[in-house]
Amino acid sequence: MKDSKIQMQILIALGLGIKRNWPIFFGIIAGIIVGIMLHGHPSALQNVAPLLTFIGQIFIRLIQMVVIPLVVSAIIIGITSVGDNKQLGKFGTKMVLYYGIITTAAVTIGTLLALIFKPGLGAANYIAQNTATEVQASVATAMSQQHGHLLEMFLDFIPSNPLSALASGNMVAIIVFVLIFAIALAKVGDVNRPIVSFFESVFAATMKITDWIMFLAAPGVFALTASAVSSFGMDIFASIGKYLMVLAIGFFIQMFVVYPIFLKCFSKVSMWMLYSAVAEALMVAFGTASSSATLPLTIACCEKRGISHKISSFVLPLGATLNMDGTALLQVVAVIFLAQAYGVPLDLFLLVQIALLAIIASSTSAGISGAGLITIALILNGMGLSPEQLVAGFAFLFTIERVTDMMRTLVNVASDTVVVAAIADNENEINYDLFNNPEAYEEVA
Repeated sequence: MKDSKIQMQILIALGLGIKRNWPIFFGIIAGIIVGIMLHGHPSALQNVAPLLTFIGQIFIRLIQMVVIPLVVSAIIIGITSVGDNKQLGKFGTKMVLYYGIITTAAVTIGTLLALIFKPGLGAANYIAQNTATEVQASVATAMSQQHGHLLEMFLDFIPSNPLSALASGNMVAIIVFVLIFAIALAKVGDVNRPIVSFFESVFAATMKITDWIMFLAAPGVFALTASAVSSFGMDIFASIGKYLMVLAIGFFIQMFVVYPIFLKCFSKVSMWMLYSAVAEALMVAFGTASSSATLPLTIACCEKRGISHKISSFVLPLGATLNMDGTALLQVVAVIFLAQAYGVPLDLFLLVQIALLAIIASSTSAGISGAGLITIALILNGMGLSPEQLVAGFAFLFTIERVTDMMRTLVNVASDTVVVAAIADNENEINYDLFNNPEAYEEVA
């Protein structure tokens, strides 16, 4: 009976994934078919290629457009929602420490796997040499300005003029200012309501714009896929396959190695019992590719299976906003993939910078479908690049973005439940008689 229930949950999750994402899957398939047709007809390709490139660039431009308002509003809402209360000191420090540990593990795993398997080398054959040279020069210039000037680089993280940082798109400086501003807002109490309400409106509006952009994802992914396949044929998927393999291995290690070790070190919670308790939430996370959409179900699973409301209501909403170690792993692998594809040398300094920026970028990702690749612009900005310079490389990433999005959301939600379970155990806020007895679980609507 138990096995049949799990099988039904898996089928429901897959059904949700297909139902929600069928336009994207259709766009990918249509792009492959059109690309194959054009690949054998150079004259037709010459006429159609500029249009496909134009549509793909519109999609990437739209994604860039929402990065700053999305990041700024998400940080302010996430921090001010805690408020200046006892919970901030009692649970907040431990929550930040735990999230920091597992996210650092995620980017370390992603970095090592990407360096071992080198998923981007095969894609290098499909990047125009002049474009690769331009990207290499941009990164070299940015790194030369930072090498030997480490103190100045950290000084630049603090904007002398926040408005200038906003105008220039200096994401790290923007985030530093917004973090300080958000903490100050949390400390001043109810007087912050007009400002917080404004940013809640900004966040809601930006989420709506993001929904519109994701609605346009099907033609965008179609154009990027058709452009890539028409230029290089079906061989292009060999490189994407290795990229997908690296991510799958990384997510597996995070779920079944890192989290069990973490729980063993910081609590007496069993990983298997935890995954059993939140199975519905994990399945819906996979199906919807949205940790925000899954949040009510995640809270319900935790509270109805033994974790107190006091802990769940505090940790899980912040986790859905700020804790994205699945996203961090994906972003670091994606950026190293792009660097390898464009022939950018990866020294230790650059790798550490990518890892740190991936932690920051993942923490600013909204818990919605597609957010992982949206905030990747922050990492590229730190390398002296923009997504517009890497259109051909992004064509690889977007071709399988929906599949990777569903996997990384599953890991994101799992990490939230791991941390909330550990904190609840530390604070004696778990009913183990219920938690360790699946037969007594209440059904979650």
